[in-house]
Amino acid sequence: MPLFDTYDVIFAGGGTAACIIAGRLARADPSLKILIIEAGSHSFDLPRHVQPARYLNSLGKAHAVTFHQSVKSDKLGGRSLIVPAGCCVGGGSAVNFMIYTRASASDYDDWEKLGNPGWGSDTLIPLARKVETYQVPSGDPSVHGFTGPIKVSHGGCDTNIGREFIETAAQYDPERESSAHADFNDFYSVNVYAPWHKYIDSCTGKRSDTAHYFLYNLPNFTLDPLESTHNVHVLTHRRVVKVLFENNRAVGVEYVAREDIDEGHPIQPRTARASRLVILSSGAFGSPAILERSGIGSAQHLAEANIPQVVDLPGVGENYNDHDLCVNQYNAADDSDCLDDLFSGDEEIIKPHLKEWQEKGTGLLAHNSVDAGVKLRPTPKELEEIGPAFRSAWQEFYANAPDKPVALFGVATGDFRNAAPPGCKTFGVIYTSTYPRSLGSTHITSAENPWAPLKFDPQFLHDPADLPVLRWVYKRGREFARRMKSFRGEIRDRHPDFSPESSAWNASTEPVPIDAPNIEYSKEDDEAIDDYIRATVSTTWHSLGTCAMKPREAGGVVDSRLNVYGVENLKVADISIAPSNVGANTNNTALVIGEKAFLLIAEDLGLPSICF
Repeated sequence: MPLFDTYDVIFAGGGTAACIIAGRLARADPSLKILIIEAGSHSFDLPRHVQPARYLNSLGKAHAVTFHQSVKSDKLGGRSLIVPAGCCVGGGSAVNFMIYTRASASDYDDWEKLGNPGWGSDTLIPLARKVETYQVPSGDPSVHGFTGPIKVSHGGCDTNIGREFIETAAQYDPERESSAHADFNDFYSVNVYAPWHKYIDSCTGKRSDTAHYFLYNLPNFTLDPLESTHNVHVLTHRRVVKVLFENNRAVGVEYVAREDIDEGHPIQPRTARASRLVILSSGAFGSPAILERSGIGSAQHLAEANIPQVVDLPGVGENYNDHDLCVNQYNAADDSDCLDDLFSGDEEIIKPHLKEWQEKGTGLLAHNSVDAGVKLRPTPKELEEIGPAFRSAWQEFYANAPDKPVALFGVATGDFRNAAPPGCKTFGVIYTSTYPRSLGSTHITSAENPWAPLKFDPQFLHDPADLPVLRWVYKRGREFARRMKSFRGEIRDRHPDFSPESSAWNASTEPVPIDAPNIEYSKEDDEAIDDYIRATVSTTWHSLGTCAMKPREAGGVVDSRLNVYGVENLKVADISIAPSNVGANTNNTALVIGEKAFLLIAEDLGLPSICF
């Protein structure tokens, strides 16, 4: 139960942005009474959260994540997608791959042009600097920060797989820049092969998430709110059902405990009161669901759940964005630096890595397996290769925005599927389209049970422009992989089913020379690639956009100050407010949203500007 009868501010969700906002508010005004209601558990100092290479233990085994299952789609060969979302204190920042990639400047400028003053790159880039301590030598202070809470480094070691990728790029693709010292995260650069940095503290080797660096380090903070002498309290394993209103003003929330659901007890809602502000920070799935259960959304979806409509906002739960992810796997040489053994979870194998991590904060345990990559933008010749289905998308969206990549493309030292036999080493080529044109939706199925499955349709590959991009990058990745020194052959079930008679079949177990001719693909080979992508493409865990910050008449849910249209005292502050996609891994954008939301909320609460 809450320690106070009434709080100043209540957060529905304790994810990435919530930890930033709550932590900064508490430091700005320690008298503020703040309650965070989180559906998952605490993440404080748990090995599966703070030891970087253990992240698959959280993602793959349902520790600290919620799995959302989509409807089946004929565009995916009749499959459903499973999309995980962070469900713990710290949210996605505590369970993600720790990949540091920042949006393009034009992404944020696009947001501002939609009618959101103060959300352009000139405002948000300084906040991206503010939040970080960039621990990479020779970082540019005009784009990177060096005093913020969140640490960014290259992790605990530099793998030979990562170095080979950059070396191969320099020889195979000399039209693009390649350097072990280059930076493709300056908000503007594309077509630069470079190290892919990580949210890992180079001093300790620990994951750098918002729970540990904004919330858990507050003075006198304790995990048990009943023992707290601090005014920030966190209730875990509880999920907000709906927002409570009086005369159209949010005055609190109704929530339920997870054990009531698990043990089959009658749902017994509890309430918490907020005197000044209620903030939804439950992510791209949770925040629109709370709004709909509160009677805020489209008449159709509310009626299907038997919920009276309070505010007509058809945009709630719409505008679902993600990035389409593909991974193709290769066998690696015996001397390759790979994380397959660590991903297995075998504690005997992990022991020597753990010893190095504990003593020095270095080694493969202080790594996420992703060491190098590129924000890829096609040349005119490559545009022809991608084909006519992508042409209009290029002209409408990319041609006049030279900082926007078409895909992220890189190398991973290990198998995310954790399918490598014991003792075997593998590496993967990972690629994801950055701005898929297909948009989906997510809506509730229950008015009372916040753990009920959602009606979720991501619409992957529904737009004909999306598939050709993935086909093109698959071919590039294959050419890179077979030229890398550590290449020891393709893992057949992680590639298209080419005919053995086709020139696309590759049975080689040794690398080819850099100047070897590219593989030629027939029409049938392209169809095999497309079939494979439909059968295997997945989420990049980059769900956003379902409470879009846009004008109300354009399907918006919140205004530029994050206020929910049609009610008072209620804001949404998480990645769901992004009105359009970003050409990057989304954790950095979630951090920026958290910092911007803090400034807006601090102003609304009347905190002195010196606290900002």
